[in-house]
Amino acid sequence: MKSVVPNLLTFLIIFGAVASADLPGVWELLVADAGIASMHTAVTRFNTVVLLDRTHIGPSRKLHPQNTCLRKDCTAHSVLLDLNSNDVRPLTILTDTWCSSGQFLPDGTLLQTGGDLDGFRKIRKFTPCEPGSLCDWEELQDVLLNRGRWYATNQILPDGSVIIIGGKAASSIEFFPPRKEIGLVDFAFFNQVEDNQMDNLYPYVHLLPNGELFIFANNKAVSYDYNSNKVTRNYPVLEGGPRNYPSAGSSVMLALTGDYSAATVVVCGGAEYGAYLERTKDTPAHDSCGRIEATRPDSVWEMENMPFGRIMGDMVMLPSGDVLIINGAQAGTQGFELASEPCLLPVLYRPDQPVGLRFMTLNPGTVPRMYHSTANLLPDGRVLIAGSNPHFFYNFKAEFPTELRIEAFSPEYLAADKANIRPNLVELPAKVGYGEVFEVGVTVELPVVGIMEVNLASAPFATHSFSQGQRLVKLSVQTPAPVGDGGNYMVKCTAPPNSKVAPPGYYMVFVMNLGVPGVAQWIQLVA
Repeated sequence: MKSVVPNLLTFLIIFGAVASADLPGVWELLVADAGIASMHTAVTRFNTVVLLDRTHIGPSRKLHPQNTCLRKDCTAHSVLLDLNSNDVRPLTILTDTWCSSGQFLPDGTLLQTGGDLDGFRKIRKFTPCEPGSLCDWEELQDVLLNRGRWYATNQILPDGSVIIIGGKAASSIEFFPPRKEIGLVDFAFFNQVEDNQMDNLYPYVHLLPNGELFIFANNKAVSYDYNSNKVTRNYPVLEGGPRNYPSAGSSVMLALTGDYSAATVVVCGGAEYGAYLERTKDTPAHDSCGRIEATRPDSVWEMENMPFGRIMGDMVMLPSGDVLIINGAQAGTQGFELASEPCLLPVLYRPDQPVGLRFMTLNPGTVPRMYHSTANLLPDGRVLIAGSNPHFFYNFKAEFPTELRIEAFSPEYLAADKANIRPNLVELPAKVGYGEVFEVGVTVELPVVGIMEVNLASAPFATHSFSQGQRLVKLSVQTPAPVGDGGNYMVKCTAPPNSKVAPPGYYMVFVMNLGVPGVAQWIQLVA
């Protein structure tokens, strides 16, 4: 086993050097006690946030109203956060959702699948509503998963259906709505990449703009045509050890832009092989990242290094196209009480910079966010940080206690000195079709120079260091046209050309001016 001392020394040197410096980014506490530690988190089109834990851990700290009780306790294991007021109300989840998966459907409903024990084959829906209403979880009674799914990944497809991929002892795929003529489809790739500590759970799945799926597990990736059930390409092995659960890396597909034919995938961090088997929490995490243009026939992994190693980090696509890497630890692996050295320093990955200049260290937080923590982009450009429970039950006295606080991290683009160039989105259609030309109305305090960006950001389902369905699409735009006086502009945009580039559903529309986003509004992309 490698010693963690060099990593710790590096961390202490870096942290000591920057702790007193004015690093970019601002932290704020949103909720002092949400009642639950969020293992799974998703932002709805009503600017509410669904937070979801598991049901068989004993009581949480959020009581159910009207004595709505599960078999074991009368406390909530899911809550809804109202971003306007920061109020939290309990939701009712009936079966266990431990290490489950999810994805928003085209109508904005959150599909949630699998889990453990009585939730193993369950399918649930949450239909969002206005904050003052009382929407809640629904367990589907007329349909079950073909195969129990624990540690699976969901991805919305161009036709609006959802593919459900993998899971523990589940080398297969299936669809929702169920495709009765197909049912369960074997997927041998997961058997091929499984090792004696698994390393093939919660696979990283990205819908490529050619309609195929980039599927990464352990240290290998394939391009998969789910319509013909064929692997069309095997990518080179990514060096540096395993990257998927329990080895705790993360992945994003970078923003789609231009003619949308190219897609680049980045995979960062991870635990050293054997850390999970040996149950060691002091083995240094990897600092390496691999980057590959998944749509180019002869592509290979381009390697680069983060400022320090990280496991259990969340990679969040910001509206600018940069990637925020946040949460996690510097040593150990995923699992209960198997990590140490919390990684309090976020890192910004700037994909358009040259190799060696892409990473920027940001302002450190103070709350360790270890196993079972999440990060989600909010419509105002902040990133919501929730969860962290590296214990089987809730434990508030441990070295890294169960964390009920919800925070927000504001990237530098939200700094007060950028207010006079921050665009205010004042006009937007409720829905647009593929290839449709439409206009957005914007006001800006200072005169606009050059091109504004109009970018679509999906609302993913974040869990276990991967955001299922995360996507950023930069629209084709024309030069802003001034409208009268007072800093008013109309920007003509073209919606994505097809559902392979952006599946149907609700997206946050961010207008960017000189790298500064305005508050997003929601738009529905329809066929």
